[in-house]
Amino acid sequence: MSAAATVPAVPKRTLSTPTAIAAALLFCLVAVALALTSGKYPLTLLQLWQALARPFSPADGALVSEAVHTVVWEVRLPRVLAGALVGAALAAAGATYQGMFRNPLVSPDILGVSAGAGLGATLGIFLGGSVLLVQVLAFSGGMLAVAAVWLVAAAVRQHEPVLVLVLAGIAVGTLLGAGISLLKVLADPYTQLASITFWLLGGLSAVTRGDLLTTAPLLLAGLLPMVLLRWRVNLLSLSDDEALALGVDVRRMRLFMIAAATLMTAAAVSITGIIGWVGLVVPHAARLLVGPDFGRLLPVALLLGAGFVVLADTLARNTTGMELPLGVVTALVGAPCFLWLLARSGRRA
Repeated sequence: MSAAATVPAVPKRTLSTPTAIAAALLFCLVAVALALTSGKYPLTLLQLWQALARPFSPADGALVSEAVHTVVWEVRLPRVLAGALVGAALAAAGATYQGMFRNPLVSPDILGVSAGAGLGATLGIFLGGSVLLVQVLAFSGGMLAVAAVWLVAAAVRQHEPVLVLVLAGIAVGTLLGAGISLLKVLADPYTQLASITFWLLGGLSAVTRGDLLTTAPLLLAGLLPMVLLRWRVNLLSLSDDEALALGVDVRRMRLFMIAAATLMTAAAVSITGIIGWVGLVVPHAARLLVGPDFGRLLPVALLLGAGFVVLADTLARNTTGMELPLGVVTALVGAPCFLWLLARSGRRA
């Protein structure tokens, strides 16, 4: 087998990598600027620039007022940064899972990480725990759910380990979903049930600077192996026999990449709740721009994912008089976009 076979073929009419990255970066920057300037306290681009140029509280007589400085630095910027980090993490995890499982319909919650995080957070709210406890239980639940899926798949000796992993993930996810439903039935309908429902719908309104400081290292830790070993994900898209013939320990490499993608997903979901469609739609859009080669796909997916979540959160804040759950907005935007991408890819095939 030639070395060229290790890289998926690039479809016709894709953009060059620098052009695609520049376009994705422009989309992300526009989404961030829109998020920082829009809201109940609208700002001009000049006011935004003046506020960003002064990271500390403005002095008397400064061009930017104290109110503008507070809105930008204390209210909107932490939320925008959280949305960008979460969107980038979910998109990168989705691209990794899709390449690794050789299936473009795979999303980051295929192995039960979202269900596990949801059960952990629901348990924390049911027990009356603090926000920190809810986040810790959500993160731990997501990681433990994927660990359980891996152990179940390892116990089943089959010739199709990818299929076994997916089936085990569906079964474990269903079981964890039943646990969430049970806790919702047992929860206090006047206090706990509302908190559980809003957490499961996802949102950025409760994210703080402390959450960013604790979550960002985990997201970077999950992203680092994806960047360093990006060419090996292309090998995992081949059959196991072909990858083994090229000298790759498929089982160990698949475990390593699952751990990295799960770490990113669990860390993101622990502070925002369950946000669907990002890890499914964004890698599709990136793949249409640059093709399936993971080395080219990853940076574009990161930027598009960051911009997508920031833009969806802006719509959630400003569409109606009340803030909509972010998970609902990503579904309303993501599902039609996914259908459009499917139709477009079908015409280009």
